[in-house]
Amino acid sequence: MELFSLGLNHEAAPVAVREKLAVSKGDLGRNCTSIVALEGVHEAVVLSTCNRLEVYVSAQADCFAGLERYINEMDELRDTGGLPFYKYRGASVARHLFRVASGLDSMVLGETEILGQLKQSYAAAHGSGNTGKRLNKLFQNAFKVAKYVRTNSSITRGATSVGAAGVDLAEKIFGDLSRCMVMVFGAGEMGRMVARTLAGRGVKGVMVSNRSYDKAVELAGEMEGRAMRLDEGVEQLALADIVITSTSAPHPVLGKADVAKALRKRRGRPLFMIDIAVPRDVEEEAGNLAGVYLYDIDALQGIAAAARVRREEQITHCEVLIDEQMRKFGMNNSSGGDAMSTEPIPTG
Repeated sequence: MELFSLGLNHEAAPVAVREKLAVSKGDLGRNCTSIVALEGVHEAVVLSTCNRLEVYVSAQADCFAGLERYINEMDELRDTGGLPFYKYRGASVARHLFRVASGLDSMVLGETEILGQLKQSYAAAHGSGNTGKRLNKLFQNAFKVAKYVRTNSSITRGATSVGAAGVDLAEKIFGDLSRCMVMVFGAGEMGRMVARTLAGRGVKGVMVSNRSYDKAVELAGEMEGRAMRLDEGVEQLALADIVITSTSAPHPVLGKADVAKALRKRRGRPLFMIDIAVPRDVEEEAGNLAGVYLYDIDALQGIAAAARVRREEQITHCEVLIDEQMRKFGMNNSSGGDAMSTEPIPTG
């Protein structure tokens, strides 16, 4: 049995492609079950975030062809041709996963959300009976390595999450945020983090709009803000100067017509929108409206890159720590592929 991993991230594919690959939290286990049904595959974990889709498997033999077919046959990707996958095999799978868990492979270097997302993905795979000895050990080790790297480095110092990077952009546009009303669509982990960041920057007020009203009330209470149901938030969009969207809806929650209606009520006042959801929450065409400044998650790449430069010197130190843990776990050698390479194996 060998370890294999196939995936693509924000560096390999734009959000327009990634959003078609997004797997909802509720579907993670089902997708793992489908992958385990592929010939030769015995264990599987699917990681799906705003910035990446990755599949980790334990299999009897080279299973990349089967994994590619599975992903390319997702309904929205039929007949789109090959996707820019990267592939890892053997100990290289472990090293890649350790880098991901430690925040070294993220759009925002050192961000911490990815570790929680990895734990969630592993829990879904394990809970659906799709992990065994090899992937259980791999992911448990990854969680230990992430903690070790962050404890023994400064990689998270000054790190900003994708959501916080969006708030930084809003601050650059508006200057003083104390005059701005904010509406957050989505009360999950990302929405909660953004709302807290905004409140800390001293915004005038925060409105939380969510499909589950109870969750909107809970989050709005923390921010001393106002809770709304999702349809009410869409209707009251004109009240917001800054809109942050981070729902898990499979389709846009704000159409071009909704945004145009809000603009008419705003009487020339601009509307700044950051869509950090994948799939995207705001119709792309809304960004063409005069007075609308719409940024999707890929547009945050520049801010993330600036943060990366400031912490670049920490990467080498973190790589040494990961190598140390690889040796500790006996993962220096593998019968498959370039065991210690940080680069994907040739795709042929």
